[in-house]
Amino acid sequence: MFKLERFVEDCCTAVRTDKTHKCVAEIFDRAFHDPSAITAALGEPEKAGLTPIYCSPDVTILNLVWKPSMIIPPHNHNMWAMIGVYGGREDNIFWRRIKDDPDGRIEAAGAASLSTGDYTPLGNDIIHSVANPITKLSGAIHVYGGDFFEAERSEWDPENLSEQDIDLEKLKAMFKD
Repeated sequence: MFKLERFVEDCCTAVRTDKTHKCVAEIFDRAFHDPSAITAALGEPEKAGLTPIYCSPDVTILNLVWKPSMIIPPHNHNMWAMIGVYGGREDNIFWRRIKDDPDGRIEAAGAASLSTGDYTPLGNDIIHSVANPITKLSGAIHVYGGDFFEAERSEWDPENLSEQDIDLEKLKAMFKD
């Protein structure tokens, strides 16, 4: 049975012993073995939201609920992350910087679709965009190896793919109904 308090405690303990995403892999193995237990603990998603569960300088745990057909443009975190979907789907396009581009532009480099029960790590230097391609809410737990809200990060213009500082308030507003 998934217990949110235990999940948070286990993630915090793991990060103290290992500063990489590998520290939470076993915790995600256990938690996402039964994604319905996560839904039972967090509640069935009723509206989109970016809800902090826990935040410290070393680890941030978020409950993200994606609107139907929602798309987040390319961005980075400048820290590792582990993303697990407990309901619905989350599609990620991975991007890489174009060598020597003066505007910091990027190009597509791969993709991953995560469905209910799936999870994946993201390295410190990953750039990705995220979409909920289905017509219902999708829920995911994201664990970051640092303070998600204080890290200096970039986002890329979805039209010309040029780099700029991330607008965290704009990002948060995308999760509001």
